[in-house]
Amino acid sequence: MHIMKAIRIKLWQDLVNYKKPTSFQLKETYPLPPYSTVIGMVHTMCGFTSYHPMEISIQGKYFSKVNDLYTRYEFKNGMKYEKSRHQLEVGEYGVGRGIATAELLVDLELLLHIVPDDQSLVEEIAQAFEVPQEYPSLGRREDIATIQEVKIVSLEKNVRFKKNISVEPGYGAYIPAKDVEEGLIIFGQDDDGVVGRRNALGTRYLLTSTYELINRGTAKAPKMFRNWQKIDTFYATDISVSAMKIYSKDEDDKLVFIRMKKD
Repeated sequence: MHIMKAIRIKLWQDLVNYKKPTSFQLKETYPLPPYSTVIGMVHTMCGFTSYHPMEISIQGKYFSKVNDLYTRYEFKNGMKYEKSRHQLEVGEYGVGRGIATAELLVDLELLLHIVPDDQSLVEEIAQAFEVPQEYPSLGRREDIATIQEVKIVSLEKNVRFKKNISVEPGYGAYIPAKDVEEGLIIFGQDDDGVVGRRNALGTRYLLTSTYELINRGTAKAPKMFRNWQKIDTFYATDISVSAMKIYSKDEDDKLVFIRMKKD
């Protein structure tokens, strides 16, 4: 068992889109923010100018989904303006303007655990969320987040549970796929309300986490691309970890879904 400190944050958002990178005509959203989105928010709130390694646990729920129209601008590199083709002229280049649809989550609640590798940063991160220097957003820049609670908690990693522990009612979570494959997670409930072991009932995602810049050009003409590290996860709701299983939780018996590390 390892004891560490974590920052637990509860926040709420009215309407939000966590865009799936492969969606275009309909800007689809993930059910919860990917790891990279949360990591980016933490670094922005703290004013970090370099990457600070951290582990993130993401849980939450939303009331419903709606579709909303937005203005989309399209242009092709080097395409000259043509009056019959383009709606806008920018310099000598043409830009098309039209409408597209974005999928939005409604009335979203999030429960985040932030576990920095450098434990000396715990107080600094907590302070950045308790007294933000600018309005916090998560997702699009306009997706304002209302912070409801910030608490520094003790995190017990790889501890043997003495009782069954479940997520909040109705909550979903991103679970490392390896934990699901090793049978650490219980999915769903039996009809009589007793938690029971079932097959994995969730959606599998490869979620972006961190990246490194790769030069695919030359030293004289660099072309930098982000090479993303991705985490294999399941998204599922109404999940538990049973007694006698080894997993992670905080001091208030809130499950923490970070990758298990063997002693």
